[in-house]
This record gives sequence, structure tokens and C-alpha cells, in this order.
Amino acid sequence: MLENKVGMIFGVANKRSIAWACAEACREHGAELAFTYQGERLERNITRLTKDMENTLVVPCDVTNQSEVDAAFEAVDKKYGRLDFLIHSIAFAPREALEGEFLDTSRDAFLTALEISAYSLPQLALSAKPLMKDGGSIVTMSYYGAEKVVQNYNVMGVAKSALESSTRYLANDLGKDNIRVNAISAGPIKTLSARGVKDMSTFLTHIEERSPLKRNVTAREVGNTALFLVSDLSSAITGETIYVDCGFNIMGI
Repeated sequence: MLENKVGMIFGVANKRSIAWACAEACREHGAELAFTYQGERLERNITRLTKDMENTLVVPCDVTNQSEVDAAFEAVDKKYGRLDFLIHSIAFAPREALEGEFLDTSRDAFLTALEISAYSLPQLALSAKPLMKDGGSIVTMSYYGAEKVVQNYNVMGVAKSALESSTRYLANDLGKDNIRVNAISAGPIKTLSARGVKDMSTFLTHIEERSPLKRNVTAREVGNTALFLVSDLSSAITGETIYVDCGFNIMGI
């Protein structure tokens, strides 16, 4: 499905990361992959995870540092000469902003969450565009808190709203270049970043009880959806937010 395709994965922290599940699904279907990391600890994690992968690139990339972003894409260009898809699974807000009331969000926490979790998508899309010479696909990760109030999600919900809106505007801008941009709104999964949200275990229990499928989604199910979105099977889909949450989003009172 992805033979002779090159992808760039942002956001792998460990083997439980949604980004890693996406990478595994894409790799199993023939893609060559470049991975980015921030900091020495994550470099060690990614290096260990990718040690048996052939023709893989691992490069540093802190999205708050434009020179690192530029260098990461230059490395991809040098090694592969092109880019066919990009998976954006980056989000961050200070822990204190993910509990209590949104009203108490500090200016610094707000700006940090929006810069890393939302602005990084158009930032990376701009760098990816010249490498997607024959078109491509960009996929980002959102969450239900973008459109409904989720207790303690707070500023991250606002950031995810901006991310979903950015997805639509980017889809419009990049469509003429045959580059598609979509978001996956995944149900909560026990990842490193999710553990930063207070009472995450309560969310998981509630979704298991309320969703039509009576269970929580797995990271691999999200990865399989990303695989579909970066493949030619989704060639007419762009600007969409696709829910992968066992149907929880359709439920009312």
C-alpha cells in the first residue's frame, strides 16, 4: 500500500505513543520512515525502537526552534529526495494548565499550548510542501475536547480547536498541490502525554460505559486510520476530522 513512499513521523515518545502505532502500521505496508525527537531521552527511545528498521532516519526537531525544523527537513531531502506523507502527533501544555479551571490559565501556558500543539502543524506543512513534489498527505491528531468541554482538558481543548481549524485552512491552501490534510480525533489512550491530564482514568471508564462499542480505542486502531489517510485509498478526503473513538462522539445524554 505504501511501497516506495517516504513518511516523516513527529511525536514518538515511546512504544505506547499514538505516533509509534502510526509508524508501525505504515512501515508494515512498505513505507520508509524518518523520525524526529526532542531531547536526549526521547532520542534514546526512538533509536531503540527503530534499530531493526532499514533505511530509517532519526533527527532532532524542537518545533519551537525553527533552525531545528529546517535542519530536519533538509536531512529528509538529502536522504530521500522527497516526502510523501507527514504524521503530526505533537501536543504540550504545562501540567498545571491541565487541571482546575480554564479561567485560571496563565498567558505563558496558553501561548505554549497553542504554539506547540497547533501552530506546529502549519509550520511543518510549510516545510513539507517543497518535498511533496508529487502531492502528499498530512495527518494530525486531535481529540473530542476540541469541540466539547472535557473536565481538566482546558487549554489543550482550545489548542485542539485551533488545530482542527488549521487542518481545514491548510487543506484549502495545499489542495492545488495535491496535498491532503486531515485530522484524527482519537478517543483517550494511556499515552505519556495523556497521563498529564488529571482524572484520565475516569474518562476511560466513562467512554467504555457510554460508547456504542462499549470499549476504548487502541493506539493501533488510530494507526490503521492514519495508514488509510496517508495512502491512496483516501485520495479524495481532505480537510476532515475523522473520529476514531468507538463511536463515543455520537452519544447524547
